[in-house]
Amino acid sequence: MTTSPRRRGHDPESVLRTAVGVFNERGYDGTSMEDLARALGVTKSAIYYHVPGKEQLLARALDRALDGLFEMIADERASSGRAIDRLEWVVRRSVAILVDRLPYVTLLLRVHGNSPTELRALERRREFDRFVSALVKEAAADGDIRPDIDPALVTRLLFGTVNSITEWYQPGRGATADDVAEAIVRISFDGLRV
Repeated sequence: MTTSPRRRGHDPESVLRTAVGVFNERGYDGTSMEDLARALGVTKSAIYYHVPGKEQLLARALDRALDGLFEMIADERASSGRAIDRLEWVVRRSVAILVDRLPYVTLLLRVHGNSPTELRALERRREFDRFVSALVKEAAADGDIRPDIDPALVTRLLFGTVNSITEWYQPGRGATADDVAEAIVRISFDGLRV
C-alpha cells in the first residue's frame, strides 16, 4: 500500500521545506526523487501527488527566495526619499528576508543556470542587482557616497556581504537578524558616506 505524504503529516509546504533541505545538503543536481522520498518517509509516487517533479520543487523554492526581494523593492520605502536612505533600508530588509527564508536563499545562491528554472532565477537575481546598482548610482550622484569608489563595486561588496550570511548564520544562536543588519549597515555605510 502506498503511503500518501498527507497521511504521514505532509502537505505541499512540508514537502517543499524538506526538499529544500535535501537540495541544500546534497545539491540540486545530486538529489534524486528517491532521495526526496526517503527524506519524507514516503514513496516517490506519493511526492507526485503534490508536484509533477523535482524541477517544480526547485522553482517553488527559488520563487520563495526571490519573491521576498521583489516585494521589498515594490515597497514605497524602496522608491521614495534620498537614495542613500533607500539603499540602507534595502540592505536592512534584505538581511531580514535572507534570515527569514534562509534555506530558500541558500539554495538560490547555489544555482548555476543548469536548467530553465535556474536560468529564470538567475535573471530575476540580475534584475534585483540592477535595482540596487541604480540606487547606489543615484546615491553617488547625490553626493552621499564617496566619489572614489565605483558604484558597481559598492553593489557587489554590499550584497556579497549580505549573501555571505547564508554560510555562517544560525537562527537562534547569537546575533538576531536586526543585529546582523545593524552591523552590516554600520560597517558598510560608515565607509561609504561622504
